[in-house]
Amino acid sequence: MIELRTPAEIEAMRPAGRFVASVLERLMAEAAVGMNLLELDAIAHRMIREQGAESCYIDYHPSFGAMPFGKVLCTSVNDAVLHGLPHDYALQDGDVVSLDFAASVGGWVADSAVTVVVGTPRPEDERLIATTRAALDAAIQHARPGMKLGDVSAAIGDVCRAAGYSVNLEFGGHGVGRTMHGDPHVPNDGRPHRGLKLRPGLVIAIEPWLLETTDRIFTDPDGWTLRSQDGSRGAHSEHTVAITEGDPIVLTARG
Repeated sequence: MIELRTPAEIEAMRPAGRFVASVLERLMAEAAVGMNLLELDAIAHRMIREQGAESCYIDYHPSFGAMPFGKVLCTSVNDAVLHGLPHDYALQDGDVVSLDFAASVGGWVADSAVTVVVGTPRPEDERLIATTRAALDAAIQHARPGMKLGDVSAAIGDVCRAAGYSVNLEFGGHGVGRTMHGDPHVPNDGRPHRGLKLRPGLVIAIEPWLLETTDRIFTDPDGWTLRSQDGSRGAHSEHTVAITEGDPIVLTARG
């Protein structure tokens, strides 16, 4: 069921958005050569406790997960792109790591992701990351009343394909509210002027993700982490966005 939020409810979602943004900012600063993925998860866990927030991930067990996630942060490194289960791994120079984090504050959820390069970047990694960010920005500009959900999806697909990447439609964005995943599903490609008409009060997570040379993925033996079929690297950008009578509100905006 698609739920529309009142202006007061959207205001009540702002603390969750600010908190998620602050955690990602801290983790981006901590993601350095030698940092262990488990320590990044521990930092996020401590910040959740200090805030009095609740994790959306630790008990999460959807049909595509082998067991409850058990951690509070997704850490997807190099050829991993989504749902990366933190494990005992120290980041190395040149690694690409996607950090995906969602939490509930005051009963409202926010969800966001960012991809960074640890240490020395490769131009091809920077280009991949920049394309997901550009696709996210383009999609947000179409998150306006009167537009269609297909306009948001097509904006993502247009940017990604223009940059020479193929788009996977198995996983995409989603509604956000009292829970992390709700209706509608927001594909990362689509047809303009088709689908759900966007109305004020709709809150969605928009999350373009790409792999460098494929759009095919498989699930790691850990039961969660999604990796590229050909070993190429991935990138992921996500914000929680509220559609209003005016400009869209990026609830998880950083900085």
